[in-house]
Amino acid sequence: MVAFPNAKINLGLHILGKRNDGFHDLATVFVPIKLHDVVEVVESDNEINSIEYSQTGVDINGDVNDNLCVKAYHLLKQDFPHLPAVKMHLHKKIPMGAGLGGGSADGAFMLNLLNKKFNLNVDLDTLAKLSLQLGSDCPFFIYNKPAYATGRGEILTQINLDLTKYNILIVNPAIHINTGWAFKSLELAQIHNDLLEIIHEPIETWKSDLKNDFEVPIFTAYPEIAHLKQQLYDLGAIYSAMSGSGSTVFAIFENKLKEEIKFPNSYYVKWV
Repeated sequence: MVAFPNAKINLGLHILGKRNDGFHDLATVFVPIKLHDVVEVVESDNEINSIEYSQTGVDINGDVNDNLCVKAYHLLKQDFPHLPAVKMHLHKKIPMGAGLGGGSADGAFMLNLLNKKFNLNVDLDTLAKLSLQLGSDCPFFIYNKPAYATGRGEILTQINLDLTKYNILIVNPAIHINTGWAFKSLELAQIHNDLLEIIHEPIETWKSDLKNDFEVPIFTAYPEIAHLKQQLYDLGAIYSAMSGSGSTVFAIFENKLKEEIKFPNSYYVKWV
């Protein structure tokens, strides 16, 4: 059985304060986009290893046991000991550590895939609660619809937001942003306007009103990313912003550009 985990962008991202549990309270709007990985699961007769994992595409560094697809299997295995051994494969296309939620999407989609493949009959709300153990963004990918998110990002209110008449350009400048550093660099005492009100205003107003708090410290430390955002506005974007803690910048256009955009060869560029 195969599934196609998709990326997300953040429309606005307000970091409201640090919590006692070490996480931060935030407000953002998550929007799914048409940029996908591929995950596949088949039952295995391996009596020694419960998971045979393989991966192609974009390299993923680190221990395979830290991969959220693998963690998703072990998470379900706790409640469903009869879950059989599996072979799972991940083909990675979403850039890593880019603010697009690719790893969270993989983990959430794997939970859903295993649930369907082995007829576990876990409802979406329960899956969403389980997925929070994998990551703060994971519950969004269980429902996978535009949503206003608060708390750690797990308190979701689905919203009526349709961007299908626009064209969205994703540009990742191949700069790795350390998320821990990004949070430590934030100014948390700032005043925020109501994000949910802003998002329902005409898109032409977003440029002045819809903010990502991470842009201030990250643009200071990495002027190349700030320049990229301005470049996209210069090309005629209605709205442009960094997604999550970066370094991906997206831009919303009324129409695809007729001329090819010249970015460095190291950049990842895709219309979605």
